[in-house]
Amino acid sequence: MLKPLNPLLHSELRLAIVSILVGVEEADFVYIRKETGATAGNLSVQIDKLQKAGYIDVDKGFRGKMPRTTCRLTEVGRKAFSDYVETLREYIEPR
Repeated sequence: MLKPLNPLLHSELRLAIVSILVGVEEADFVYIRKETGATAGNLSVQIDKLQKAGYIDVDKGFRGKMPRTTCRLTEVGRKAFSDYVETLREYIEPR
């Protein structure tokens, strides 16, 4: 029997956010929005969901006078992503 896919990561935008963060130390909101093509409002909601799950850390600050939000993948998030990818492999690899 196949394991269920993590519903939090099965969302296209949340998966995209985590996929971006797995390859970098951190990424700011503007970069993630540009890479995903998401609206600022939708991206903000999805980042909040990932943060509440403990998958990402979010730092809000300023660069000069401009507000800056930076996201970083946590070890919990990294493990969840790894497990998600492994489960997908089980779905697509022949038995």
